Amino acid sequence: MITIVAKNSIKQGKTEEFKNLAEKLINESRKEKGNVSYTLYQDANDNNIFTFIEEWENEDVIKSHNASTHFTSIVPKFADLIEKKSEINLYKKIK
Repeated sequence: MITIVAKNSIKQGKTEEFKNLAEKLINESRKEKGNVSYTLYQDANDNNIFTFIEEWENEDVIKSHNASTHFTSIVPKFADLIEKKSEINLYKKIK
């Protein structure tokens, strides 16, 4: 299993727009074969920081997800909403 942690710093006044787009991405991604979980979190101390935590069965399903219509149509729209480059890390479960 692979976990993706994608931290996003959203511009002031753009959080609602980000959450609306994120909701569409989450709903479609959860339907994908190989998706274990896909959740968005808002930082408890900074309302402009949102982090996606996703769990996928393997790298092949992640590649498929990244090529999906919903991913390729929604994720580029985040570019106008984020304050700085997103921090994205992939983790492999070891225990």
